Amino acid sequence: MNPPATDLAAVYLKPGELHFGAAPSAVTTVLGSCVSVTMFERASGTAAICHALLPEGDKDDALRYVDTSIHRMLAMFSARGVSPARLEVKLFGGADLLGTGGSRIGVGRRNVEIARRVLSTSGLAVAAADVGGTRGRKLIFYTHTGEVLLKRLCRGERRGAGKGTGR
Repeated sequence: MNPPATDLAAVYLKPGELHFGAAPSAVTTVLGSCVSVTMFERASGTAAICHALLPEGDKDDALRYVDTSIHRMLAMFSARGVSPARLEVKLFGGADLLGTGGSRIGVGRRNVEIARRVLSTSGLAVAAADVGGTRGRKLIFYTHTGEVLLKRLCRGERRGAGKGTGR
């Protein structure tokens, strides 16, 4: 990974939000059962990332839902003339923080399933993914390169926590 530029705008993405644009920035978010999808178009340097909480929903408060967040991101790229075929897509999150496991499908696993289904039906392949498990994740998405720095959080670490083992 290239070293991050020091003059990047820092953005913290909260649950139910989406970041889109071509201005270089470092977008940080923390995920548990939520899902983030990143999309990057190299030629223009245009990038997007969402932080969706629940698998499916309606158009009211659309960014809270995986399916409508992905559709919104694709519409934003389309409005800029970017074909889905030119997008590099990555998928993160969907942890089972409560350790339900077994045959019961928790919200984290369902978030990942819906994300994969919507991306697939939109003709998009996932270039990289880090999903599932029982630990949260902290992401830093570099919008000018499409790279994602990922840290798996230890039990007890919370949103915005800077301490950890670096695992």
